Amino acid sequence: MFVPGLIERKRDGGVLASGEFRELMDAYAAGALPDYQMAALLMAIFLKGLTREETAALLDGMMASGSRLDFSSLGRPVIDKHSTGGVGDKVSLILAPLAAACGIAVPMMSGRGLGHTGGTLDKLESIPGFRTNLSLKETQAQIERIGCAMIGQTPEIAPVDKKIYALRDVTATVECVPLIAASIMSKKLAEGLTGLVLDVKQGSGAFITDPERSLLLARTMIELGADHGCPTVALLTAMDRPLGRACGNALEAEEAIMGLRSEGPEDLHEVTIALGIEMLILAGEKDRAKARKRLEDALKSGKAAEAFQKIIEAQGGNPACVDDPSLLPQAEEVEVYYARKAGTVLRVEPRAIGRAVVEMGGGRRKVEDVVDPTVGFVITARPGQQVHASEPLASIFAKDPAGIELGRRALDAAIEIGAGKAAPLPLVAARVTAKGVEKPAAS
Repeated sequence: MFVPGLIERKRDGGVLASGEFRELMDAYAAGALPDYQMAALLMAIFLKGLTREETAALLDGMMASGSRLDFSSLGRPVIDKHSTGGVGDKVSLILAPLAAACGIAVPMMSGRGLGHTGGTLDKLESIPGFRTNLSLKETQAQIERIGCAMIGQTPEIAPVDKKIYALRDVTATVECVPLIAASIMSKKLAEGLTGLVLDVKQGSGAFITDPERSLLLARTMIELGADHGCPTVALLTAMDRPLGRACGNALEAEEAIMGLRSEGPEDLHEVTIALGIEMLILAGEKDRAKARKRLEDALKSGKAAEAFQKIIEAQGGNPACVDDPSLLPQAEEVEVYYARKAGTVLRVEPRAIGRAVVEMGGGRRKVEDVVDPTVGFVITARPGQQVHASEPLASIFAKDPAGIELGRRALDAAIEIGAGKAAPLPLVAARVTAKGVEKPAAS
């Protein structure tokens, strides 16, 4: 294998064969391919793209570098959900135990915060004692025992993807649809799934803000799932404002607990239920109305909250926080933020909010940074809401007065009040399957 020749071919818009991708992945996993050559190849891919066949070959090479979970003898559907990331998106914390309470096995593998977007692992780890670094053996045993595990990428799953992602992060090659799709699906397909639901965010706070590219990402992942016998469906959901009210790790964990009691914000509830319906349909439920009722019943009966307690206890956390969220870490400083004038809330900009949470200590600017789980915002202002001057719009949670000031400035920039009408995106804009794009089905 002459690596410079492969880089040159891709640089000039040529195509690499599946065997060549496999050799490249094997060599990089073994340390025989230096970072500078892989970085050059990634930039060539970023600039020239990949064909569907090349993307599939890259995915296969990533998967082949590690181990896989095997639930073939479990006797029930094995379905996960993946979100492309946003601000205030704590759906996974509700949906995983909710789906498990409805009889689905859920091996939910999640990530940490990236840029302005929050990470499910950081939210889970705000629960005292919660351990996300389970081995594959521990994960398999826990799912067989209680139906769900909520973990990070283990060293056994697609290790070459982990190496490549770290390199993409420092070579400005992250926002590339085939690289994103192969990275996500290499981990999801290694979970031994019988189905996958994707939550692809759209809007100013999404990781990919261009609607056409977000739709392309959804279609690409659906095709990769189909190629591997894993039926995959995507919902295109709104991220032009934060989802729910809470933004920040412990605050979002608390709001997720409220959601498990059917006491959370309506938008969070509706997105969670919409994704849950898709999981149940993939699991064999034929009637969407019945799927909704099963989910609502699991919430109202307390079964979903009980499932979350079992997951927390199994992974070393304190399950009592589900009954008493005050056991979650609490901020040192809290201040109410008031409207500066009367008018219509025209926008609540999620990217500004997410960046502020990071700056306040709730995310990482460097890999070694320690996350403060207590900081963030609870924002009650919604686009289209009519407000009076001095009306409370949000609360700021910080570790010190400087953090309060930073949060105040962020809200000044993020919440726009004026005359006219707001035009927020629909919560669920479309449903994407292997058959095409459709408006979300009534349920």
